[in-house]
Amino acid sequence: MKKVILSLALISAGLFSSYACTAKASSNAASASTETTAAAPSEEAAADDKAAEGAIKHIDAAYLRKYIWDYKEEPSKFVFKGSRPAILDFYADWCGPCRKLSPKLEAIAKKYAGKIDVYKIDVDKEADLANIFGVKSIPMCLFIPMQGTPIQTVGDLTPDQIEETIKQIYSDAK
Repeated sequence: MKKVILSLALISAGLFSSYACTAKASSNAASASTETTAAAPSEEAAADDKAAEGAIKHIDAAYLRKYIWDYKEEPSKFVFKGSRPAILDFYADWCGPCRKLSPKLEAIAKKYAGKIDVYKIDVDKEADLANIFGVKSIPMCLFIPMQGTPIQTVGDLTPDQIEETIKQIYSDAK
């Protein structure tokens, strides 16, 4: 009987850990308004975006503040600076589900090159960003439309789930 209970517990733990990892982020994260307002993109941002079309860009807090959202200037409202919709992938190298999600997001970045930007943020290196975005579990993706409310997902998404969420932020994907 003990073997059966232990086996069930291990199977349950394995299933949960294959869905999402608990992030090393603080539980008292700051949260901003979820409504997206687009700011006029700078020429420098547009040039940087063109150089990375079709590729996932690993970013840090300085890049996020300059090209996506300056959370110090607008701490209570998400003002999107991008020139097209974006996906922010909060991940860690040690996270199994994050490693499973990564090739799916790479395929999305290539498929929607020049239409949707895909960024990765390492929660171990950018713990402050994880706190600002309220990341509690990884992988956590934030799908950001040009206008409207960003959509947050947690866990290893299927390609169909990713496409369905993209349809909600990018009108040309419908």
